[in-house]
Amino acid sequence: MLCDVRMPEMDGLTFLRTYRQRGGGALVIVMSAYGGEDAAIAAMKEGAYDYLPKPFRPDEVVLTLRKAEERERLRQEVAGLKAQLAAGPAERGLIAASVAMQQALALVARVAEHNTTVLITGESGTGKEVIARAIHRASPRATRAFVGINCAAIPENLLESELFGHVRGAFTGATADKAGLFEQASGGTLLLDEIGELPFGLQAKLLRVLQESEIRRVGDQKTRRVDARVLAATARDLEAEVRAGRFREDLFYRINVVAIVLPPLRERRQDIAPLARLFADRLAKRFARPLAISDAGLKWLEEQDWPGNVRELENAIERAAVLTNHEILSPADLQSEPLPSPISHDLGDKGEESGTLREAVEDAERRAIADALKATDGNRREAAKRLGVSLRTLFYKIERYGIQ
Repeated sequence: MLCDVRMPEMDGLTFLRTYRQRGGGALVIVMSAYGGEDAAIAAMKEGAYDYLPKPFRPDEVVLTLRKAEERERLRQEVAGLKAQLAAGPAERGLIAASVAMQQALALVARVAEHNTTVLITGESGTGKEVIARAIHRASPRATRAFVGINCAAIPENLLESELFGHVRGAFTGATADKAGLFEQASGGTLLLDEIGELPFGLQAKLLRVLQESEIRRVGDQKTRRVDARVLAATARDLEAEVRAGRFREDLFYRINVVAIVLPPLRERRQDIAPLARLFADRLAKRFARPLAISDAGLKWLEEQDWPGNVRELENAIERAAVLTNHEILSPADLQSEPLPSPISHDLGDKGEESGTLREAVEDAERRAIADALKATDGNRREAAKRLGVSLRTLFYKIERYGIQ
C-alpha cells in the first residue's frame, strides 16, 4: 500500500496507526515531500515498511516495491516451513506403513517442487485429496491458496461459472462480477476432484486453460492470465472413459503428466492399524476422553475389506466411539450389525446357479440395500442406520450395484 502523509481529513501517519490497530497486514510505503528524516522515522515507528521522499523517480518506486515483494515472499515461506515442521506426517493424515503408500509418498516428494499437472487416481475414500494437499504443502506454492472443487457436486449449468467466473449480467442472477476458482487459486494450487465427471463440453475449455494459462469469465470478451497449478483426481478409469468417448483424449494426456495411483485399503492392510490409532487419538482429543483400540480390535479391523477405504475406516471408529463409553474399543464395539438379509434359503433355491461365494454375497448385499431403501422410502441416511453401515459405504454400494 502506498500512502501519502499530507491528506485531507486524516493524515498518513494517523491512517497508518488506525490501520495497524484494526489488524491490517499489508506492507505500507509512506510518501511525503515534507519532514525529511524525522518523517521517515515517525512512519517507521507506526509500522511503515519504507519511506519515499518526494519528488522521486519511477525506478525508485519500482525498486522499493520489488524489495517489499521479496520481503513478503520470504515471510510467507518461513511461515509455511514452520507450519510444515509443526505438523508431522501422521497429523497430516499421511500414513505409509505399506510399500504401496511409501512409493506413492516418494512420488509426491519428487513432483511437489515442479509445476507439473498430476493425476491422482484411486477408489473413493483412498485419500486422494489428502495426497493433493500434501503436494501443495511441499511445493513452492505452499503459502498460497489451495482451492478444491468436486466436479460431480456442481450442476453442469453452474460449473463453468464456478471454474472460470462470470461478469455482471452474464445470466439471470449474475448481479456482480465474480472471480472463478482458477483466479482464486492463482499463485497456488487448484484440485479438480472427480474430473472424470466433468461434462464433455467443458473439457475443451479446461484443456485451453491448461495449455494457455488463460481464462475467460462467462459473458466476458477478454481473457485473463492465471497461474494455478492444477491437480486432478478421479475414481474412474479415465483410459476406459476415453475409449468410450466420454472423456477427451487430448485432455487425458494433458492432465496425466504424472500419475499417482492410490491402492484401496484392502491392498495395503499394513496401514490399517496405524490409521486406526491415528483416528482414535483424534477422537480422544475431540471427545475429551481416553480412547484406544485393543489388539483384538486392530486385528479385526485388518481383516475387513473396507469398500469405502480410509473414509469408511474412520467412520467406523467414530461410530464405535459414539455408541460406547468404553475407553478401549473391542471387536464387538467396532463391528456393525449384520446385514438384515435372509440369504440362506435364496442360496438353497439357486443351487449352483448362484456362482461363486463372492457373487452370492454381492447379490445378498444388493437385495438387502434395496429392501432397506424401500422400507425407508428412499431415505439413504435411515437406510444406512438400518443396515449398520456408514452413509458413505451405502453410497458406494448403491453406485457399485446400480441400485435405483
